[in-house]
Amino acid sequence: MLDETAKGVFTIAVTPFLPNGDLDLDSIDRMVDAYIERGATGLTILGMMGEAGKLSAEESVKVVERVVSRCSVPVVVGVSAPGFAAMTAFSDASMDAGAAGVMVAPPGSLRTDAQILTYYHNAADALGNAPFVLQDFPLATGVVISTDVILKVVEDCPTCVMLKHEDWPGLEKISALRAASDAGARRISILCGNGGMYLLEEMLRGADGAMTGFGYPEMMAQVVAAYHADDLEQARDIFDAYMPMIRYEAQPGLGLAIRKYSLAKQGVIAHPTLRKPGATLSQAAMAEVDTLAKRQAKRLADLGL
Repeated sequence: MLDETAKGVFTIAVTPFLPNGDLDLDSIDRMVDAYIERGATGLTILGMMGEAGKLSAEESVKVVERVVSRCSVPVVVGVSAPGFAAMTAFSDASMDAGAAGVMVAPPGSLRTDAQILTYYHNAADALGNAPFVLQDFPLATGVVISTDVILKVVEDCPTCVMLKHEDWPGLEKISALRAASDAGARRISILCGNGGMYLLEEMLRGADGAMTGFGYPEMMAQVVAAYHADDLEQARDIFDAYMPMIRYEAQPGLGLAIRKYSLAKQGVIAHPTLRKPGATLSQAAMAEVDTLAKRQAKRLADLGL
């Protein structure tokens, strides 16, 4: 079961599809193996970059069951839903399948601190004993969650064990949360997103690792390992080698298509398909990714990686 001590790299998994849009279950198996081989200490599935909103309820459960049956590390499942009945049903099914915990993002209709706090009180009730991750991603949800509200959710909801930190800019929020923990607030795990763009700085501010995706997911594990070895220069060198691809993948609207293309080129998944509606890459964009990949490989070889 997921708890406050979680750390490392929980890779955000894509959902593989066949060219006709059907689930690609064989690619799920290959993907799970690849993520773990490349350093994932946990997996997070059916989040925003997992195209969760494009799956039926039955398909979502099928994905959870397939991943968990293949996985040797903890699995967190995104269970955000418009209503609490659907959230409860999917959370229960996921936990019954062997998930370690679930993740909940706030709906975009929330505007005030009181509304956000009430929502997470209700979500905690709906999830029962399932440990949950509070996803703080205002760029995607439009919901700004203050440090004080996060601390209040943590105080009021014992099953909130992790913050998925994706505020941008958000480094000061990490510092404030860790200062509050040092002053006596319950300390929860903080894993960070945004494609790893600020990973080292987030670790230096007190984060416990990453919960994000990238076309080369080993980057997160390599940076975190160098950080824990107190080799910040190595961590920066590794990050610098991947930075052009991180930057390119960060393009709004195209990021997932770029990520899936990279994973398919590496043989992690069979097809780069996004289920409709979804972006597709032009030949020019694919050529740009290929060029970045070649230069990235040379930089990594120079580092002995």
